[in-house]
Amino acid sequence: MLYHSTNAHGVDIPVSGTVLLPPGAPPRDGWPVVSWAHGTTGVADACAPSQLPDVGSDAYSQELGALLRAGYAVAASDYPGLGTPGMHTCLVGADEGNAVADIVTGAHQLVPGLGRMWFAVGHSQGGQAALFAAHAAHPTGAQRLGGVVAIAPASHLEAMLAGVKASHVPGELSFALYSLAGLAATDSSDASVSLRSLLGNASAATASRVLAACSANSAPVLKGLDTGKMLPLSADQLHRIGERMGAYGDPDRFPVPVPALIIQGGTDQDVPPAWTDQVVAHLRQLGSPSVLERTYPGAGHDQVIGQSVCDLLAFLSAHGGTRRGACTTPDTGTG
Repeated sequence: MLYHSTNAHGVDIPVSGTVLLPPGAPPRDGWPVVSWAHGTTGVADACAPSQLPDVGSDAYSQELGALLRAGYAVAASDYPGLGTPGMHTCLVGADEGNAVADIVTGAHQLVPGLGRMWFAVGHSQGGQAALFAAHAAHPTGAQRLGGVVAIAPASHLEAMLAGVKASHVPGELSFALYSLAGLAATDSSDASVSLRSLLGNASAATASRVLAACSANSAPVLKGLDTGKMLPLSADQLHRIGERMGAYGDPDRFPVPVPALIIQGGTDQDVPPAWTDQVVAHLRQLGSPSVLERTYPGAGHDQVIGQSVCDLLAFLSAHGGTRRGACTTPDTGTG
C-alpha cells in the first residue's frame, strides 16, 4: 500500500508498506493491529521490506507469522524514502514514528475487518520507531494505541559516529553512513551536513556504493575499509553531528504515554544492554506510566526476537490484544 504521513518538519509525504491479515473472517470487533517497525535494511529503495520476500529477515518473517497466528493484523511500514522518492531518513525518529502510526489509519481505509486497538512493535531501528510512534504527529482517528514493544531499540545516537570511527570494524560503517545520509536528507538545506562536505570526495564516493547496497549484502563493499579514513571528522564535528542525531533520534527524550515493554538480548553486540538499561531508567524518570524491561541472557541482537515472542504476545494480550494461547519460542540458534 501507499499512504500519507508527515516528516519531522510537518511536510506531507508518501510512504509505502504492507498489510498482512490472519486467515479466516475477522472477529466481531475486528482484528487488533500490530504496526510492525523493522530494523535497518539499508537506505536504497530495493531494501524496502515490502520488496523483500522475508520482510527483511527470517527472524522478522517468523515474528510476523506468530502475530498473524495469534489473531493480529500486521501493518508494516517501509519508512519514508524506502520504496518512495527521496533518501530514507534513517534514524530520524519523528519520520519513522509518524509512518508507523499513520499506516494504521491508512490500513483502516484500505482493509475491512480491522479493530480499533493497535500496538506499535519494532526491533532495533524499529524499536526506536515504535517508541516514537507513541508521540506521532497525527492522531490515529478512532484507533486506540494499547501499548508499545521495543526490541533492542536504537539509542544513544550522539555516541554512534565516534564509536564507529574508533572501532576499526568495517562492518559497523554501514550504520554510520546510513545515519549520516538520513541526517543530510532531513536537513537538506544545510550543505554542511552533506556527505561530500563531511567526508570529502573520495570517502563520499565510497559511501555512495555502501548506500546503494542493502545491509544484508553490504559486507563485500565494506571489506577492508578504514573507519578512520571513511569518517574523517574532528572531535568537534563528531560532537556536533552526534548532538543533532541524538536530538532527532534518541527515543528516551519524552515519556511514553502508554504501557511499554522493552526487550533486550544480554549479549547484543549492536545495541549494548547497558544503553537499553539507561533508556528504560530515563523513560521511568520522565514519568512514563508503565515501562517493563525483559532481558534474555545469552541472546544476541537478532536471536532475542524469537526468544521473546511469548512475552511479546502475553504483553499484547494483557493490554487489549487477543486472548493468549499456547506459545513456544522458535529455535533460532545463536547470534
